[in-house]
Amino acid sequence: MAFASKKKKSAEMERIYITVCLLLTVSATLRANDNVLKMTLKEAILLAQLQSVDATVALNELKTAYWEYRTHQADQLPEINFTGTLPSYNNNYGKYQQSDGSYTYVQNNWLGVNGNISIDQNIALTGGKISLSTSLDYTRQLGKGAYNEFMSIPLSLTFVQPVFGVNHQKWNRRIEPLRYKEAQAAYIESVEGVTLTTISYYFNLLHAVESLAAANQNMENARKLYEIAVAKRKTGHISESELMQLNLSALQAKGIVTEAESNLNAQMFRLRAFLGLSEQDVIEPSLPELLPAWRMEYQEVLRKALENNSFAKSIMRKQLEADYAVASAKGNQRSINLYASVGYTGKDMALSKAYGQLKGNQIVEVGVGIPLLDWGKRKGKVKVAESNREVVLSRNKQEQMNFHQDIFLLVENFNNQAGQLEIAQQANIIAEKRYKTSIETFLIGKISILDLNDAQKSKDEARLKHILELYKYWSYYYNIRSVTLFDFLTNSTLDAEFRKLIVTH
Repeated sequence: MAFASKKKKSAEMERIYITVCLLLTVSATLRANDNVLKMTLKEAILLAQLQSVDATVALNELKTAYWEYRTHQADQLPEINFTGTLPSYNNNYGKYQQSDGSYTYVQNNWLGVNGNISIDQNIALTGGKISLSTSLDYTRQLGKGAYNEFMSIPLSLTFVQPVFGVNHQKWNRRIEPLRYKEAQAAYIESVEGVTLTTISYYFNLLHAVESLAAANQNMENARKLYEIAVAKRKTGHISESELMQLNLSALQAKGIVTEAESNLNAQMFRLRAFLGLSEQDVIEPSLPELLPAWRMEYQEVLRKALENNSFAKSIMRKQLEADYAVASAKGNQRSINLYASVGYTGKDMALSKAYGQLKGNQIVEVGVGIPLLDWGKRKGKVKVAESNREVVLSRNKQEQMNFHQDIFLLVENFNNQAGQLEIAQQANIIAEKRYKTSIETFLIGKISILDLNDAQKSKDEARLKHILELYKYWSYYYNIRSVTLFDFLTNSTLDAEFRKLIVTH
């Protein structure tokens, strides 16, 4: 089949919300009618995606990833910072060395205020940092002969640059966007995980409903057969043993009904709790319709999975992180940092004059840290990082093989399941006809009670087998959808307005 572009579903979540709101409106109407909710599989899925606990957890994980990415983006933008001391008061004695080398203690009695405003910008290209700042320092000498003094730095440009070290900013700019895309894909996968859980619970309930219906039907048939057998026993057409066997079957049928009712209540409670519904609500499931018949192609499904799934992004991120760890270990073998600051400064006892007659204020430093003897410690860290990278690469390769294999099996199972479902449907019809024929044949004495019980058992098994095969069909389809993040019915990718999701929740 042909596949369209993946841009068609940018408003997917909005449509989901609208649909669910309509569902909730309908549900409210139905609740007024004895709290009965006639719910299709699609409606159950939409409701679970909106208000299940699992969906809430997935959204919170997305929020965490979003704000981590926002923090990374903020690191790339200029920062305006203010630092200062408002104020600093000292009245104490300190040791002071005089010109002849002797020491004495002098009194400090002063009040100081200082402030600095800077604009700081990380440089992703080089891994350095540049700052433009201005500062003012005020000191008032207290006590006898008190006076004020100001020192200003109207403008200062500072540059800090590591030399030969790893550029952490460059690596973060490569890793963090990939990590956020991985989290976005993981969120949609989690939502699809909610879908798969809903399908399981929904079909468990459907299975329980059908089991109870079959049990009630069997109990009613067993009761009627026993009543007929009582009359036939009076005329001698059946033996006492056959009559007792039919009586036993009727009693056993009642026990099976009780078990089926308990199972139905358990499955109802499980689905109801997962969907966040009231304990008074009664869900009536219906058999889902089949998808249009088609065969999926493995290569196409694999291509969609590699494009959209978080797995491919995770593989790339892990490899980048391993390369980053190696680069960091190599960069830590030696440390050379360049620090340069140029600007102007002035000082005076008057504030206005402190900004006049400015003088140069320059600092240039080159800091070096090179180990002369570390007994191979830094080299060992490099080797460890390189070994870890090889481990990551090997694991990634194995995970890729498993990923491809899982997709291949999913596609094969889905393509084969349509045939299995058709066989189950036909078997269900045949078993139902056989059971009805067996009852009629038994009534005229042509078959035994054992043959009748066998026909009943085959009928029940075929009915439940049909539901099981239908569950597998939908489960395989939604599993493929969850790994590809692609809706093959609409030929569009599963998408979400992530920023709107985070802001509105």
